[in-house]
Amino acid sequence: MPYGFLDIATTPAVQAAQAANGSRDAWARFAGDRASDRFTPDAAAFIAARDSFYMASVSETGWPYVQHRGGPAGFLKVLDDRTLGFADFRGNRQYISLGNTSANDRVALFLMDYPHRARLKIYAHAELRDLAADPELAAKLVEPGYRGRPERAFLLHLDAFDWNCSQHITPRFTEAEIAAAIAPLHARLAALEAENAALRARLADAGPPIPQAAEPLSAG
Repeated sequence: MPYGFLDIATTPAVQAAQAANGSRDAWARFAGDRASDRFTPDAAAFIAARDSFYMASVSETGWPYVQHRGGPAGFLKVLDDRTLGFADFRGNRQYISLGNTSANDRVALFLMDYPHRARLKIYAHAELRDLAADPELAAKLVEPGYRGRPERAFLLHLDAFDWNCSQHITPRFTEAEIAAAIAPLHARLAALEAENAALRARLADAGPPIPQAAEPLSAG
């Protein structure tokens, strides 16, 4: 049976923390029984829909560093069922993730779907590639028309992935997602405004109302 995400995450110190907090027996039953070393179709579709992710690396001094990566939806490519790739676009040129992964290739990724409160966790080994020296890889990873300047490629070789629970994930929506959600309201508002304008035009064409003659007062 392939090893699972928890086989990597559950170190002796983690096991001690679980035991101290009463959850060790429950999580021990999961060890090694979840085949998570190949991306499933559901995981691949989830990854392809993301426009950002968070990647953690560790420095030579032991300090972790988490970096946000963003781009067009689908910029993180599923190259096969054990490999992800993305073009490393130029940013502030601190190169912390680049330096960290050059010394220690282990990385952890969080991919978030805030509207649906879903989270995918990935353990992988990072490999750096020169895009100029690999035109075939560049054609797969570089997004045509995107303003970012690619400097290199990151290939991420999967060790294990896992889905996290949805607890405490606050739903958040992008501008495009909000626009799609309220599009029917805009359409209805436009229809009402058009109907109102047509009624105003009809009343204007009809002219002012003809005053009614007052009835004579009776002599009583």
